[in-house]
Amino acid sequence: MDKYYLKVESFKRNISVYKNHFWDFYNTQNKEVQDKIDWVIGLVRVLPVVPRNYFDHLSGTNGLFEIRIQLGSNIFRVFCFFDEGNLVILLNGFQKKTQKTPAREIKKAEKLKLEYYEDKSRK
Repeated sequence: MDKYYLKVESFKRNISVYKNHFWDFYNTQNKEVQDKIDWVIGLVRVLPVVPRNYFDHLSGTNGLFEIRIQLGSNIFRVFCFFDEGNLVILLNGFQKKTQKTPAREIKKAEKLKLEYYEDKSRK
């Protein structure tokens, strides 16, 4: 994902992907969108404080965040949450076509977060 070499110690957050929902979304995007997603995820990794226009808590949820990607007039979101301090778990992504975030996408992310903790507790 990173285009530039960074020492691992310089990462403020580690990124992990739960299941394949994020990759299913990512792999359907063109190279330009993928590059922008990579760039924004890189910001989340390295910046001590990520600007809200790239990363913000999703209001009305219990700990869900959204990584915000904009390319031209296209807007994309990747839902995620924190685990074990600085570990960011990527869940699902989608292209946002309306002002309000679709409830079905939020429910999907909440369900995946619950599954993550259920899977983790079984290990």
